[in-house]
Amino acid sequence: MKKLLLITTLLLLGYVAQAQSRGENYDETKVPVYTLPDPLICENGEAVTTTGQWETVRRPEILRLFSTQMYGVTPNESIPVDYRLLDEKTDALAGKATCKQIGLRFSKNGKETEAILLLYLPNAIKGKVPVFLSYNFMGNQSLDTDENILVSPGLKFVKSTDDPSMARGFQKDRWPVEMIIDAGFGVATMCYHDIFPDKAELKDESILRLFSDYRQTKDNSEAWQAIGGWAWGLSRIMDYLEQEEKINAEQVALMGHSRQGKASLWAGVQDERFAIVISNNSGCGGAAISKRRYGETFRIMTTSFPHWLCKAAEQYADQEDKLPFDQHELIALVAPRPVYIASAKEDRWADPKGEFLAGVLAGPVYELYGYKGLQTTEMPDLNRPIMNRIGYHIRPGKHDVTDIDWQNYIRFAQLHFGLKGK
Repeated sequence: MKKLLLITTLLLLGYVAQAQSRGENYDETKVPVYTLPDPLICENGEAVTTTGQWETVRRPEILRLFSTQMYGVTPNESIPVDYRLLDEKTDALAGKATCKQIGLRFSKNGKETEAILLLYLPNAIKGKVPVFLSYNFMGNQSLDTDENILVSPGLKFVKSTDDPSMARGFQKDRWPVEMIIDAGFGVATMCYHDIFPDKAELKDESILRLFSDYRQTKDNSEAWQAIGGWAWGLSRIMDYLEQEEKINAEQVALMGHSRQGKASLWAGVQDERFAIVISNNSGCGGAAISKRRYGETFRIMTTSFPHWLCKAAEQYADQEDKLPFDQHELIALVAPRPVYIASAKEDRWADPKGEFLAGVLAGPVYELYGYKGLQTTEMPDLNRPIMNRIGYHIRPGKHDVTDIDWQNYIRFAQLHFGLKGK
């Protein structure tokens, strides 16, 4: 455990050092004056006053901008997928849960991609159960020391077998599976590298290569890349969850941390089957207001991680004032479903204030449906969550997912799923 703690600390310090070397701004007095678009004003200047106008006119306008200028256009082509049970353990977590491992084989145009879904379902509940769905970063085997958990196949592209982060249970602290199971929820997770190995030079190993027009369109300015691919993968996991007889497919809460917070928001916007969408420390390109140019910026993101966004996004590097949209509108696109935004006080890279403001400014769209937004313009104190139709909290600490975060997500889901908390 001490060795794992040391490795985690070194990785975090490396992340912080890298973040501090890119010229980002952490001074509020240097945040530029900016003007944000109104999500309830159409491109023709008409004000949106009904949910019908929002859904048929304004929402499609905003969705098109995010598709063509930020995340890339998601193809409509269907990719065949074969789901197969690889392993089932009915007495996991000292008998509290059934653990299933589901293999996914995507195949088309003579190419295949393999992925593994790790699923924990509570044994104490006889009927269908709600589920938290989230990608993991270090492989399914990082959730627990259980030798039975298969190593995620996508890791072979980005990790060597002797990499310390490949250790079983390496990120167990980020995944309090037993706490989630005790609350009556299932857990569904997959390593994000299975869908798109997170390196720019590995695009040809990603799910994107299975699509028929991949070679012809992959360099187009509006072509989707990693975040779009990860979002697409979450929907394919949802396809399976709808088939699992123990799962209530109408109560799936999608949670993403960091870059996967960006992907989860984009997935939640495009796929309305996700009943709740949760962003944990997602920052620029996720929940934070881009025009603030605080912490991570378009310049940093499009140069350090050029494979995340479509190439059209590069035009806004150091030009955020020219953005025809901003992230409060992404949050608004989730409406009327519940959405939760979480920040960490020391995670300045993700701009906690910008994340909070995005939640505030998405409020009018939720109010259009008769729901409460955050209903305040003042950030709450640490560990004082707001749980309206839009939820928010800021906790002490750094860029991570902690028990505090999960406790709030459980409460939020219980509230909106009409479940009785313990």
